[in-house]
Amino acid sequence: MSRHRSQASPRERETFSYRIMGFMKRFRRQKSPKNKDLARDDFAFPAYHGPDQTQRLPDKILRRIFEEVCPHASDESLEASEDSGHDGCMNCDMRDLAHCALTKRQWYGVAAGLLYKSIRLDAVHYCELEEVYAEERRRKSRGGDLDPPTLRLQQLCRTVRENHHIGSRVRFIKLPYMTRESCKADLARTVSVCPNLEHIDLPDGFCNGDPTCHTLRQELQARCPNIRKMKYNEGSERDLESLLHGYWQQLRVLEINKVQIDPTLLRRVLGVLPWLSEISFSGVPWMNDSVFHGVQGVSDFPALDTLSFHKVDSITGQGLAQYLSNPLCRDTLRTLKLRSCAGIPVASLHIVLSAAPALVSLEYSTTVSAPLPMDPLPPMTSRSLRKLNYEIVAGTANQMYSPATSHYQYLTNSLMSGSLPALRQLYVRDPDFPETLTLAPPLRPFADAPPQRGFSQPLEVFSKGLDELDWIFTSIMPADAYGRRGSMTGGRPLSSYSASKGLGPQWGGDARKSIVVPNGFGGFLAVPADNNDGRPRSAGHLSPGGGFGHSHTLSLGDNGPAFRGSFMGHQKRSSRADLWR
Repeated sequence: MSRHRSQASPRERETFSYRIMGFMKRFRRQKSPKNKDLARDDFAFPAYHGPDQTQRLPDKILRRIFEEVCPHASDESLEASEDSGHDGCMNCDMRDLAHCALTKRQWYGVAAGLLYKSIRLDAVHYCELEEVYAEERRRKSRGGDLDPPTLRLQQLCRTVRENHHIGSRVRFIKLPYMTRESCKADLARTVSVCPNLEHIDLPDGFCNGDPTCHTLRQELQARCPNIRKMKYNEGSERDLESLLHGYWQQLRVLEINKVQIDPTLLRRVLGVLPWLSEISFSGVPWMNDSVFHGVQGVSDFPALDTLSFHKVDSITGQGLAQYLSNPLCRDTLRTLKLRSCAGIPVASLHIVLSAAPALVSLEYSTTVSAPLPMDPLPPMTSRSLRKLNYEIVAGTANQMYSPATSHYQYLTNSLMSGSLPALRQLYVRDPDFPETLTLAPPLRPFADAPPQRGFSQPLEVFSKGLDELDWIFTSIMPADAYGRRGSMTGGRPLSSYSASKGLGPQWGGDARKSIVVPNGFGGFLAVPADNNDGRPRSAGHLSPGGGFGHSHTLSLGDNGPAFRGSFMGHQKRSSRADLWR
């Protein structure tokens, strides 16, 4: 046994001290740099800027900041991955949010909660890093390597299965199309440990009864009771009927496409879904007005916020009016979509609108082969409608006079009669429709003249032809109560208009730009822009003194048309035109 240190001889204690000093010198020893100025810069202490104020931020503010770092982390839409894109690079945003979670202990809980709430796996980086990573993958490529989204899905599966606390946070999973089609087993293993999952992008076979998706369906039915959206295509009749067993009672959105099912059984299925708010029917020829009839012993057709029909020819306007005769259904319906429904022609739209006093958005599209009858039709009337998609396409293009002309004239008459006072957005498939609004007939300047015809509210018109990809945006401001131009103090109502075909330099060069102003007789007049840069000017710029100074410009960029201007307190306007309709 060795002696205690206090019992060691002086020589031994001195030797031990030298050894300790030599060992500690290794931690203090630094190589002397050749450039002393550079050494001082490298080892300089950072400047003190006061205490860390981020420690005082509450979790609510931190969460809002992290949502700006990674916008798609707060995406709670029920759309598929390809239909719910966001600006920027989603992969880089998720990486930045992960770094925020590891920066401070205070931030971890908030950032991690967002990181696993809405998960989005993309196949590529939507930035310049994709070129770098693609080159690295080519250099390291081997015959059996998997593609990046498949690897990320496997990593996610391993993470949620090893940590069930993380799995309970997952509510939305969005995947590329090829990944969800080829990784059904990984999807099944992932959803089995995500009990609070509300939406996941599913393969097509899941919606048409494919046996290869049987395991995935069983896991989703047994482990995920909070699913919000489900689609049933042709071949999935048994799966639709299985909802009677109590699966997915939290369903909000239901899509039924080409499914052959008894109407009574359908009503029973819909009756066991208490939270259902949106139903879409497509290609179901068996469906007619009787589906809305009240039958003893069968639950009524549910009151919905959104109702959509596509190629359902047996549904008529009278049938929808009967459905809306129920006060609960009438007060609940906000959005109605009618696409290619032969049983609901344009002449029946006034019946539907009159029966839906709470309707906010109407999407109507059809193909016509004959003009409207000469008998006068009641105008489309609604005090609540704010958005109208009125897309009429002529079935034959060889006729001298298009049959769609009379249908758009009917829309013009409804607008000019003031029957749609709350309308703010209008989509039409006629590129010349905005110009027809300038052809309003003059009014009699007498005291017994009828009430002013024209617009009583600002209106944004989006128009395009059959051979165009983007919408042409026109913003029309109302005239005064007598149809005259505004005074110098109030400013002259105007809008900016841009078309895709050039009409000479006086119209702004390649893109047509004009100003639409009241003509003093209840109509509107298009005035070409005569400034050097081709941008339309306001009344202040058109007048000799330039008294107003309001400017309106229209820009067509990568994100669609954007209208910016100022008029009577409006600081900014931007359109939300869909460029891929």
